Amino acid sequence: MQSENLAVIGAGAWGTALALLLVKNGHSFPLWVYEDDLVETIKTKRENTLFLPGFSLPENIEPTSSLKQAVENKSAILLVVPTHVLRVTVKNIKPYLKPDCLIINASKGIENETLCTVHQILQQELGMKHKFAAISGPTFAAEIAQGVPSALVAAGDTLETAERVKQILSTPQLKVFTSDDPLGVQIGGALKNVIAISTGICDGMKLGYNTRAALISRGLVEITRIGTAMGAKPETLLGLSGMGDLVLTCTGDLSRNRSVGIHLGEGRKLNEITKNMKMVAEGIRTVKSAYELKNKLNIQASVIEETYRVLYEDKSPQKALEDLMKVEIDTEFSGVKGLV
Repeated sequence: MQSENLAVIGAGAWGTALALLLVKNGHSFPLWVYEDDLVETIKTKRENTLFLPGFSLPENIEPTSSLKQAVENKSAILLVVPTHVLRVTVKNIKPYLKPDCLIINASKGIENETLCTVHQILQQELGMKHKFAAISGPTFAAEIAQGVPSALVAAGDTLETAERVKQILSTPQLKVFTSDDPLGVQIGGALKNVIAISTGICDGMKLGYNTRAALISRGLVEITRIGTAMGAKPETLLGLSGMGDLVLTCTGDLSRNRSVGIHLGEGRKLNEITKNMKMVAEGIRTVKSAYELKNKLNIQASVIEETYRVLYEDKSPQKALEDLMKVEIDTEFSGVKGLV
């Protein structure tokens, strides 16, 4: 295990679970928390009662609402904030970052306004003299916190960077694989949330296992079409951050994105579903980005298109399914670069 002077930026469920993971590796570090009242709750109760209740947070985790206190002089930071606030967060931490600080992205989304990945946002805001890595894989926060045997992939700007992240995160309960394709890892981690909403819609309509399996498989093809068109490696999208995370998020009851889809399939409207949600379902925003990307790249992605129309054009799930079944297609993997 490599000794690092770390910080975790973001205390949602995933950020808190990663903090608990790092504690197991003997690290002591600040955890940046956006909500002032949650900082005080964690300090007094040693529990993130808002986003990951039921898990004791050791004294090694130091909650703070000060980005300067969290980031200054750190050799590595884990960015675990929702993608739609990531750009402003990066602008705010920029004055305090060491020039050689390693930035590890654990967020899963694509910015709506620019269609940028997290790495591209960092390049624009920081000039990216910093080393960069992205982590993703089939990992529900609660199960990571419980210590359930799991695996994820760490993709770095170089394999040396990826190996460094592996040393930081690996535990007897978490197997970390390495990759030199951070773009593919980011695309897989973001777009699987869109397909999870699609699958949830089908489950909410009680369409059966055949439909679910077909939708997941075709969703993977669409993710891979978009990813390879952007420069990702197809094999990355067949791995933990693509197929692995896709299966988990499309079938697991802990998936917020699948839950949103189930409610839509049952006939509820998006604003009704989201008004009482305390945790972000990244896929809701990512549907917009995925739809714009597939149009920009001139890619056939019918599952993504119909999901967008259900969420943002008030199309009925029944009509979306009917239109999806009418789509003319070529061979199974047409449009996937590197496979055909």
